[in-house]
Amino acid sequence: MTDEPLWDFYRTFLAVLRTGTLSGAARELGLTQPTIGRQITALEQAFGGKALFTRSQSGLKPTRAALELKPHADAMAASAAVMRRVITGGSAMQGAVRVSASHVIGAEVLPAALRTFNVAHPRISIELALSNENADLLRRDADVAVRMVQPSQKALFAKRVGRVWLGFFAHRSYLDRHPLPKRMEDLADHVLIGFDTLPAYLKGFTLAGRPLSRDVFRFRSDDDLAQIAALRAGVGIAGCQYGIARRNPDLVPVLAKEFSLHFDCWLVMHEDQKKVDRVRAMFDHLAVAMGEYCASAGAPKS
Repeated sequence: MTDEPLWDFYRTFLAVLRTGTLSGAARELGLTQPTIGRQITALEQAFGGKALFTRSQSGLKPTRAALELKPHADAMAASAAVMRRVITGGSAMQGAVRVSASHVIGAEVLPAALRTFNVAHPRISIELALSNENADLLRRDADVAVRMVQPSQKALFAKRVGRVWLGFFAHRSYLDRHPLPKRMEDLADHVLIGFDTLPAYLKGFTLAGRPLSRDVFRFRSDDDLAQIAALRAGVGIAGCQYGIARRNPDLVPVLAKEFSLHFDCWLVMHEDQKKVDRVRAMFDHLAVAMGEYCASAGAPKS
């Protein structure tokens, strides 16, 4: 093969990397397994016969050449996604806008705001990407991002929309079975809901004089939404945003004067996207909606 490999071959390469098998890549892409095999072979031939995968007991293992190729193929995939959004954009107020947010903000806060945006702009398609890792807006992984940290890249346009407070809460059904804690030290006698793997922003924290670790929590999950679900089910005491907890009258603040955390909330987009009407419309809409949410997630009342 002497011609430049087709984009489809790189897409197939990434699918095999993700799934670890030809059959898995075939299911993901809606192709046959022999087609996947031929495209990987063609890609290897285009690179002088260098093998991209070796067989192992667990499936196909990427070679060093494959690992070196991966970031470039990822960049091609990101560019293809951007081109698809631009091409499908049509007129200024139709097309697609991709919004990135954390799992909690994306699942618990944004749907209502995105519903009102959809009503106002029915020809704009909304793509919601949830991850607790910040989307790379320089690579156009998203058009608009909701973040709890101020970006530092000069190419990004950011607007602070408010502050989100977190505190301890418990469901009334849990407090029917356990006494309300009076001091931070009392938490040792309660079921605390938290992380199996402590996130970086909590490392170095202490709780009632104890270093914060997974052993502090008697109900553990690294999924933030699972923690909130356990809180609502009455499993134990958990940290929760005030804006979310206040929607449920059965969630009771615990030790509000002794413990609270807060994060500034930012809306972010690439400077170039300010010129794209549909993206700017989403940014401005979310600035208002998230500002209202931050007001509801304000500091606990004394």
